[in-house]
Amino acid sequence: MSDIVNGLGRATAYGALGVVLLILGIVLIDLLTPGKLGRQIWEDRNRNAALLLSSALLGIGGIVFTSIWTTYDHFGKGLASTAAFGLLGLVMMAVAFLVVDLVTPGKLGATLVEPEPHPAVWVTASCNLAVSAIISASIA
Repeated sequence: MSDIVNGLGRATAYGALGVVLLILGIVLIDLLTPGKLGRQIWEDRNRNAALLLSSALLGIGGIVFTSIWTTYDHFGKGLASTAAFGLLGLVMMAVAFLVVDLVTPGKLGATLVEPEPHPAVWVTASCNLAVSAIISASIA
């Protein structure tokens, strides 16, 4: 029974950390794009903004999953590792976003939240997932 209680405690800690990292991902995408992200997705039904945010959340979720899956035997070290790799993933996604913005015409953030579908959102979403895969592979 103590194994179950111990497991629930660890799952709660990892789950809380994962939620915090996902919230940071939402904040990051909101900072990189003009306007209020929540309004664009839930009120304006902007598919570009939804795809961009979804790719970032899936990417961070993948990093957190991989970090937990390959966690160290020591719980504290595993939790710290998950936080570190999650934050690294967020930073690298932001850097990739800024690099794509530099090499493409116009302002990428504004392009990605246009009301009409835009191919640039697929490129940026793919970039988020690629960064996530690279970070995840480096954990194992």
